[in-house]
Amino acid sequence: MAARFDVVGIGSAIVDILSRTDDAFLLANGMVKGTMALTNAEQAKAIYARMSQAIEVSGGSAANTMAGIASLGGKPAFIGKVGADKLGEIFAHEITTIGVEFNGGEKRPTKLPTATCLILVTPDGQRTMNTFLGACTELGPADIDAKLIADAEVTYIEGYQWDTPLAKEAIRKACQAAKGAGRKVALSLSDPFVVDRHREDLFTLIREEVDILFGNEEEVFSLYQSKDLASAVASMREAKILACMTRSAKGVIVFDGQSTIAVEAAPVPKVVDTTGAGDLFAAGFLYGFTHGRDLTACARIGSLAAGEVIGHMGARPEVSLRDLLAKQGL
Repeated sequence: MAARFDVVGIGSAIVDILSRTDDAFLLANGMVKGTMALTNAEQAKAIYARMSQAIEVSGGSAANTMAGIASLGGKPAFIGKVGADKLGEIFAHEITTIGVEFNGGEKRPTKLPTATCLILVTPDGQRTMNTFLGACTELGPADIDAKLIADAEVTYIEGYQWDTPLAKEAIRKACQAAKGAGRKVALSLSDPFVVDRHREDLFTLIREEVDILFGNEEEVFSLYQSKDLASAVASMREAKILACMTRSAKGVIVFDGQSTIAVEAAPVPKVVDTTGAGDLFAAGFLYGFTHGRDLTACARIGSLAAGEVIGHMGARPEVSLRDLLAKQGL
């Protein structure tokens, strides 16, 4: 049966607060450059007080991916949870106005505040994230609309969800609904620390439910506990699923269980902020995949989308990716 949506994403509904900083600030505050750390409300407040001038934009890994698909002209939906506060209103308004169907858990309201991610961007464009999950921690099985899942060609899951027990249950329910409807399941590994914390659970999910896997080089190395590219590549081949390993400026390697495809990164005049690079690669790849493009074209569209977002602050496209695609003849 034809799908109503190309992709439905399940993830954290977060408002990003971005600020420029330097390596000395990260070191002084005990942050590991280029990774995501979970914080409580007090820690988030303390970090925010030490940050320089900041901007607020809607974010969240899977939500960014759905925003990218919408910008490409696709039909995405998103399942996430916001608080009954101003930031929640901002998130809901922004994601719906760009063309994403938003299921915000209205049937199960939460008293917790909307999640925030304090993002420190260093001069080399690397982002270091400190996330207060707030309302996201209450995303659970009751928030999963099985009909919505069945109406999407692909269900896309962000690995960050494995840090909250209720969300794990929600994801298992979503996977069952997707498989029951004959649909595909995609997973983003999200962060090497997430992989370290949940390696065995992720292995089980990949083995039993996942059809498409996304991860950067560091995340894949962590998953397979590899020390070099050759062993990581061999491990991904053995998984016998469609898998993409992004390698920053070195491009991406795509595996389909039989063949291996390497695609160069799209040229970027200047890397300003790498926040959302992986999210937008997944957006482009999944857009291509759900629109019948071959794997090379899927990877090229993903690279183009990632290249656009790292050229400015923030994890959402600033121009129409659909128009950008047309200009590139893709």
